Amino acid sequence: MFSDLSLIEGEYLRDILNQPQALEDTLERLESSKALLDLAKRLNAGKFQRIVLTGMGSSFYALHPLCLDLINQGFSAIMIETSELVHYKSRFFDPKTLIVAVSQSGQSAEMIRLIEINHKRAAIIAVTNTPESPLALQSDAALLTWAGDEFSVSCKTYVTALMALKWLSHAFCEGDSRHARQELREAAPAVAAYLSNWKAHVRGLMPKLAKIRHLFLIGRGSSLAAVGTGALIVKEADHFHAEGMSSAAFRHGPFEMLGDETFVLVFSGDARTKDLNIRLFADILEQGSQAELCGEDASSLAFCFPDVVAGTRPILEILPVQMITLALAAHAKREPGRFELATKVTITE
Repeated sequence: MFSDLSLIEGEYLRDILNQPQALEDTLERLESSKALLDLAKRLNAGKFQRIVLTGMGSSFYALHPLCLDLINQGFSAIMIETSELVHYKSRFFDPKTLIVAVSQSGQSAEMIRLIEINHKRAAIIAVTNTPESPLALQSDAALLTWAGDEFSVSCKTYVTALMALKWLSHAFCEGDSRHARQELREAAPAVAAYLSNWKAHVRGLMPKLAKIRHLFLIGRGSSLAAVGTGALIVKEADHFHAEGMSSAAFRHGPFEMLGDETFVLVFSGDARTKDLNIRLFADILEQGSQAELCGEDASSLAFCFPDVVAGTRPILEILPVQMITLALAAHAKREPGRFELATKVTITE
């Protein structure tokens, strides 16, 4: 019944399967420029009062792990969507602010406005896949990803942005670049191993999603990156409504939506709140909803990935959601990831 997957074997799938190569290419070229190291030294010398982390869509959600790293190191870090930053929080554009701006294109409408409004007042570190973009050229320092061209939905650019941001975390905390590279070297082989079974993952997911009308993705901590990006790409790739939120927020209202037409993907996360997430997972099952736990201890092959270092985990967490997008598309008999209304680069605010 679910043997023919030819309809989903298009350009979006090609990009998904090319993620290991994109990660390898990015890691090979990651380096801390003198400009970046100078900003890191100024940060550690107390020259900046705050770090503003900004982006839109998956570029914004990818900032969650970095934000936690910086706060845990004693820095004052805050995440703000670029659209809100430029219109409602422009007082952050001052010499005491260090901005980390993430944009795969480096030329979205919000990033162009950020550059114009900032006018060199705050220092900007750009993380982008486009070296000749306005963001890269007009920033004080830039970290480039090497994901190559991407068809539509962010996949290669998202995982490589996570890798670059983990590298940036080490630079900010004045860590050893060799250690950072060794830690990130786990990513590409682990992603490749998971994706080698993509057909089995999709076929295993299709029966689970057959009668689903409501899809929730929930987690805590650094898993909020996959939660936010996951819900976004399901909507983009499949025209299927999905919602991402923290595990705690799910208990405050959406728990009432549980039933046989609701599917909840619970990210087990790290040791700090893993027990809380597992308890919520059990409570969801008790209410008759379909649910799966995503992590090293998952019982389903599609939601299980190897035990890796904390810095690599957010890269792996998005992979099962990518498989969900493929399974939903196969059910709907449509090509996933082909935009009908949106464009790859958003040029209108």
